[in-house]
Amino acid sequence: MRVLPCTNSPVTVTNTATSSSGKQLVTRAMPGLHLIGDLFGCRSGAHLMTDATALEAFCKKAVADSTLTAVGSLFHSFGKDKGVTGTIMLAESHLALHTWPEDNYVTLDVYVCSYSRDNSASAEYLFETLMQAFQPADPHLHRVVRA
Repeated sequence: MRVLPCTNSPVTVTNTATSSSGKQLVTRAMPGLHLIGDLFGCRSGAHLMTDATALEAFCKKAVADSTLTAVGSLFHSFGKDKGVTGTIMLAESHLALHTWPEDNYVTLDVYVCSYSRDNSASAEYLFETLMQAFQPADPHLHRVVRA
């Protein structure tokens, strides 16, 4: 299984200062982390791929367990035994996923801001929890430090 490369970028809250020439300087070390996954060959979670209610409940619990804050959600089923698309809006940003049960394929997107605290570990926990639910045989993962 491919793993997300880890970066140990420091997190700082946006600071402003004035340079010796009088220009305003802004410092942003890492305001967010975006984790993206194309999960091919999912070997588990078949019921989550087709049941919007079950997937929403699972995602809400995973968000709560990750210490992130859900502020709203919308999950849509495309019909019996069809895929589901869903999103949870987070106070810190969002979780979005889309399923194609006929192809054993899931796309996963977790983005968190780190404005007042570093939410990276929470994002990674949430992403890993969802990956474990689907058990992809061939995950294609991307880690983007948003600055």
